[in-house]
Amino acid sequence: MYQDKFDSAKSAGSSTTGEPLSLARKLNLRVPVVSAPMFLVSGPELVVAACKAGIVGAFPTPNARPIEVLDYWMKSITEQLERAKDEQDPSTIGAWCANVVTHSTNTRLADDLKLLAKYKPPVVVTALGSPKPVIEVVQDYGGIVIADVISLRLAEKAAQAGADGLACICAGAGGHTGHLSPFAFVGAVREFFKGHVIVGGGISDGFGVAGAIACGADLVYMGTRFIPTKESLAEQDYKDMLVAATSEDLLVSSSITGSNASWLKPSLRANGLDPDNLPDAPERSYDSNKTIGARKWKDVWAAGQGVGAIKAVESVADVVDRLEIEWQAARTRFKEYSI
Repeated sequence: MYQDKFDSAKSAGSSTTGEPLSLARKLNLRVPVVSAPMFLVSGPELVVAACKAGIVGAFPTPNARPIEVLDYWMKSITEQLERAKDEQDPSTIGAWCANVVTHSTNTRLADDLKLLAKYKPPVVVTALGSPKPVIEVVQDYGGIVIADVISLRLAEKAAQAGADGLACICAGAGGHTGHLSPFAFVGAVREFFKGHVIVGGGISDGFGVAGAIACGADLVYMGTRFIPTKESLAEQDYKDMLVAATSEDLLVSSSITGSNASWLKPSLRANGLDPDNLPDAPERSYDSNKTIGARKWKDVWAAGQGVGAIKAVESVADVVDRLEIEWQAARTRFKEYSI
């Protein structure tokens, strides 16, 4: 029974010995981590740096507006990663990932799908809607479709729609956040789903990554940890605010975007907003054809509960090096507790 809950890797392929490949090995990862797709933060430089460091580099397609910019970004990412194969062992380069908004308000979805078919990102994450519009396009070229979910109900619907995997967004996540514990969420999902599982929410070091893998996840979403990297698109003031912040500086509210998100209180105050008296939630809109408005992600900054692990602005490579050291230390600790 226990083993049945953790059979997901069996569908990911086989090694030369006939043993099933983990998703991390299939995607050439030295640490089972995804640099999470972050609105107005993740761009080509961050994606490529993450992949070259040996983790998944991801970005949300709404970051690239208009559609011509998205075409340029995807072309740049694929060309840079192809050149990287001449600079390092190709097996050390992680996969890249595009995050597509499938909400009904996104009028650019059809154009995004055309570019997915053109550039073929190995992993595509869907958000704020059903993965159905994306599945046929991505699976046709052999890509993996992961659906962002924040509840068991949405997880069940995404699984029924045919998603290859689920990204379980949990309590503690930055940006649009969930409400379930990572351990409870993954355990409940594993009761009915044998596909790939990514978990995110408050995980900022390799020890947390190990805990997530031990409880049944295949990969870990890590977003906040990569905002204050040299390669991110975040403003320097944003990066500095994260270095100075702790989890006490966070507030979950739907007042900014219409959906619950985890905001930095100092950023709310800097924009003339009282964290103790925020306005009513606005109507939600996720249209990638519209320009980015004020007082959302552009001006009010978000973070997850792992913010306290951030001590300095660093390169992606340095962050991943530290994650690997912590990840290996955690694995050693598990061995010490073996019975």
